[in-house]
Amino acid sequence: MAPAQEIERDETVDDLRRRVHRKIFWRLIPFLMVCYAVAYLDRVNVGFAKLGMSADLGLSEGVYGLGAGIFFVGYFIFEVPSNALLHKLGARTWITRIMLTWAVISGACAFISGPTSFYVARFMLGIAEAGFFPGIILYLTYWFPAARRGKIIAIFMIAIPLAGLIGAPLSGAIMTWFDGYHGWAGWRWMFMLEAIPALALGLALPFILSSRVADAKWLSDEEKALIESDLAAEEHGQEIGHGRLRDLMADPLVLRLAIVYFCCIMGQYGITFWLPTLVSSVAHGSPLITGLLSALPYGCAVIAMPLICGHSDRTGERHWHLFLPMAIGGICLLGATLVQDNVTLAMFVLCIATAATLSATPMFWTLPTSIMRGRAAAIGIAAINSIGNLAGFASPSLVGFVNDRTGTPVAGMAILTAMLFAGGALVLSLSRKTA
Repeated sequence: MAPAQEIERDETVDDLRRRVHRKIFWRLIPFLMVCYAVAYLDRVNVGFAKLGMSADLGLSEGVYGLGAGIFFVGYFIFEVPSNALLHKLGARTWITRIMLTWAVISGACAFISGPTSFYVARFMLGIAEAGFFPGIILYLTYWFPAARRGKIIAIFMIAIPLAGLIGAPLSGAIMTWFDGYHGWAGWRWMFMLEAIPALALGLALPFILSSRVADAKWLSDEEKALIESDLAAEEHGQEIGHGRLRDLMADPLVLRLAIVYFCCIMGQYGITFWLPTLVSSVAHGSPLITGLLSALPYGCAVIAMPLICGHSDRTGERHWHLFLPMAIGGICLLGATLVQDNVTLAMFVLCIATAATLSATPMFWTLPTSIMRGRAAAIGIAAINSIGNLAGFASPSLVGFVNDRTGTPVAGMAILTAMLFAGGALVLSLSRKTA
């Protein structure tokens, strides 16, 4: 074949590949983003409920922190089996089950009456939602090759700041406008009303998602063959192939990745569970004002996440693209507590802290998804996520405990800063081959 013909053929395949990836992107990612935004909102709207719930039910900072964090105990216990079932039963069936279950339990949080029911409701919500996030990360590996995955994961995870950008004003508005309606406090209405989207999306999901490429009736045979051949080519490069949990957890690289993710999540949930409190202490406004101001940091994260992860994809560099957001986020998280007397400066620092800290999480997931395949990916991603998300328990519990003892948020944020720096240092110690 003449060189010109070879070039033309290659360009045709590349054009087809780009077109297919765009087609898959628009079919899956916007819907999954909305699902995850709703999941994240239902998980962290307790941060806004705290503004009224703590006073109504007499919850201390420590009780609130424990209740916010106990979600992740149930999440941890059921994460790995949930992801294994997703791999076995298919994403469409299992993710539908997850969404419908958590919608019911999230709505039931409106009936919390004290510390015990608060703990039980949060624990059950963790069980219901277990497997959703790692399941989606695993699901994306069925459709996108590793070289494109950084930006894809980042765009999907923009759902986190979007949940704050939209959910913060929404939560504040519901708590303000519905407070006292039919004798219910505003935070109870917030739990009930914000569970409705999860229920609607769960019912719509079976009609939108295909479990695997082979099941996608919206792709032609040629398009399916191209995607499957691209993904099959990556199988030869996989470094970790353990199919059993105990083998994966004995792998030093998996353990190090889990520790890095734990540190990422310590910072992330420092933002999501305490941002309303930090903003409220700065602005001294109503729940609605707090919600509107809390949207600003999340808006900055929406812009920063795809820019940072897209640059990492283009350059192929992962280490510094993960370390720098963790380090900058940690510095600014602590800095925000030191400049509370200056509203403008405090909000500026919180914007940088939120954008940097939330950008670290999608950057992290470019690492394990590039070295695991098949059942090893299903188990490994879930194991790393479940261990990392124990930080979702440790972060609010520890910060709440320290804040109770010191009477100031400074010490609690200092702990989160130290964790982010420790995780970042571990990232830099990983081999270049891994990242």
